[in-house]
Amino acid sequence: MEWVRGERIGHGSFGTVDIAIPRTRNFEKCSFMAVKSCASSHSSSLVNEKEILDELKDCPHIIHSFGDCYSIENGENLYNVLLEYASGGDLGQKIKNSMSGKLSEFEVQRCTKSILQGIDSIHRNGFVHCDIKLQNVLLFSSKFGGNNLIKIADFGLAKKTGKLNLGCELRGTPMYMSPEMVAGGEQEAPADIWALGCMVVEMLTGAPAWKCRRETDFGGLFMRIGVGEEVPEIPKELSEEGKDFLGKCFVKDPRTRWTAEMLLRHPFLANDDLLECCEVTSTSPRSAFDFPEWVSEQSSQMTVLPSPVYSSESNSFDEFDKFESFSTSPAIRLNELVTDQQTPSWSVFDSWVTVR
Repeated sequence: MEWVRGERIGHGSFGTVDIAIPRTRNFEKCSFMAVKSCASSHSSSLVNEKEILDELKDCPHIIHSFGDCYSIENGENLYNVLLEYASGGDLGQKIKNSMSGKLSEFEVQRCTKSILQGIDSIHRNGFVHCDIKLQNVLLFSSKFGGNNLIKIADFGLAKKTGKLNLGCELRGTPMYMSPEMVAGGEQEAPADIWALGCMVVEMLTGAPAWKCRRETDFGGLFMRIGVGEEVPEIPKELSEEGKDFLGKCFVKDPRTRWTAEMLLRHPFLANDDLLECCEVTSTSPRSAFDFPEWVSEQSSQMTVLPSPVYSSESNSFDEFDKFESFSTSPAIRLNELVTDQQTPSWSVFDSWVTVR
């Protein structure tokens, strides 16, 4: 497929996200796409994401990939993954920009059901997302108007079920990390359910599930998550069904935490009026150059390459090597994370994965 790179709409530790405009006239799937790009020498996370998206291509609640390719731009060798473009932005930003700064319980039920269906598909296919959060839930305008479809995105940290973490590796976003992840590096399907519970609280209240004195007080936060019986506070105004639903998500022992399949049958999501979409207002672009207002603050003006970037069939990639298991007590692990004598470095190096 032939395409050109457009406006910058986001960036992260992995690389950048830009608008991608198809140059192939018979490409009728969409008028334009999003392209994730990074240096080919640091593309393992993005390659991993592309492979997992291919496995989940039949799930309607997961963002779709249109393929991948390599390109040389400004003298740099890039690896690119072409994705569906979410004209409505991410759920976290939309909630923050709404009039009330939060969602009603009924809206939360609808969003949660759709997200949970996506999580269930991920788990059924043998994967763990590892970074479930509002910012990784994208909004797509419905072709028929009304409510917006929502899909789970950003599988850069996702892994095969049963694949062990390496050493003291932290995967995910601190505010959404599960007790077993913090205390022992264990990250399987139950960790995604814990993160879902944190998302539900945030949708209902407009604030993170964990209240911290400082945004950078990760040490204190990890102690609260990984030690003792404390769980995020459940909103008092929530219905009894909703409180019970969150109680099933916030079970400290991952072995007894409810699964996605079980939660989909919970009374909190049993309302027949619940749709597989989320009612959050957005504006659908009218053309490839009518970019919506949700574009990140880091966006640049539209720049199109002087010549199109051509894709090619990528080589197959071997599955990542299995990680060696490790054994560290929660007390020792947490002490290493928060001690003044050994302050952790949150930068990326061989034995760590970006926390974002």
